[in-house]
Amino acid sequence: MFDFSQTIDRHGTWCTQWDYVADRFGHADLLPFTISDMDFATAPCVIDAMQQRLAHGVLGYSRWQNEAFIHATRHWFATRFGVTPRSETLVYGPSVIYMIAEMIRQWSRPGEGVVVHTPAYDAFYNVISSNQRRCVPVPLTHNDSGWFCDMAALEAALARPENRILLLCSPHNPSGKVWTRTELSEMARLCEQYDVRVISDEIHMDMTWGAHSHTPWCDVARGPWALFTSASKSFNIPALTGAYGYIAEGDSRAGYLAALKGRDGLSSPAVLALVAHIAAYEQGAPWLDALRRYLQDNLQFVADELNQAFPELNWRMPQATYLAWIDLSLLGIDDRALQQNLITQQKVAIMPGATYGEPYRTFIRLNAGCPRQKLAQGVARLIAGIRAVR
Repeated sequence: MFDFSQTIDRHGTWCTQWDYVADRFGHADLLPFTISDMDFATAPCVIDAMQQRLAHGVLGYSRWQNEAFIHATRHWFATRFGVTPRSETLVYGPSVIYMIAEMIRQWSRPGEGVVVHTPAYDAFYNVISSNQRRCVPVPLTHNDSGWFCDMAALEAALARPENRILLLCSPHNPSGKVWTRTELSEMARLCEQYDVRVISDEIHMDMTWGAHSHTPWCDVARGPWALFTSASKSFNIPALTGAYGYIAEGDSRAGYLAALKGRDGLSSPAVLALVAHIAAYEQGAPWLDALRRYLQDNLQFVADELNQAFPELNWRMPQATYLAWIDLSLLGIDDRALQQNLITQQKVAIMPGATYGEPYRTFIRLNAGCPRQKLAQGVARLIAGIRAVR
């Protein structure tokens, strides 16, 4: 029913990944596998719904507090995750990162700590430091079975009174870890014990593979919490802007909404973002399920090609996300030399691991959210680059 093999030329569309690759990598003529958007057109039902709205012709101010949007978001959580958040806890924002930033400001003071599992999405570091808070890293451990949280180390960080917030990424970016219900429940217990508030970024919640399933924070929460997400990753609509989430406490929710509307003047959302979310969540499940199968096959393709070229890697696809987080330390290569070769010789842009924390220089993060033809080119160039500097 859906063809994800079609190549769509994104050049000349003001596309960050393709048109502005030189901003980060210094060269414009690169095949990019960088930031986490996909090279696929969004679901036909989303396109149809936006076209119908455009045909109306009037694009005035809008409200997110409408029954269609409220119902669509609750319907998605109920049908995909078996939990139905309370309608009155729903909030809206221009992006997940904006919403995280505002709750950091609401729930902590400058100089206080925000606990983060590392490696971490680079925007987490930026949003914490830009708001004059301190990032308190709790490194994940990993072995052949996956990535794990050292609960003793987490408890030690949460127990320090100056650390006010746990900023959770669930599923985790860049490792692709899916937190188990047991892990999340233990984190909830510790946060309640030490009076730490939780902000859970669940933007990758729809992209889990195999037997791994996502557990929303609201299903295990104890104490004050906020859960933020969007259809932007799942349905490839980040350019529309728009995110939503749930804030449990009434006072915290009121404070957030007052800042959104009063201080920042963001009370009227982009109407096409609302239309897209409603269409995606009410009609887009078949498209998303087909996409998930394609992405899972893409990640398995990466594993097969890398492990055939370098058996010692024994790389396994992640539990979630379409981002291949690959540790090259067993190959004994210099990360700077590899990036130089990839950029100047192989003409490919792949995110260096240090972007997600200095201790992760031996890693790379490759975006597999693209047609297989493009992915095959990228993996072949990566293998060639590794061989050239080994």
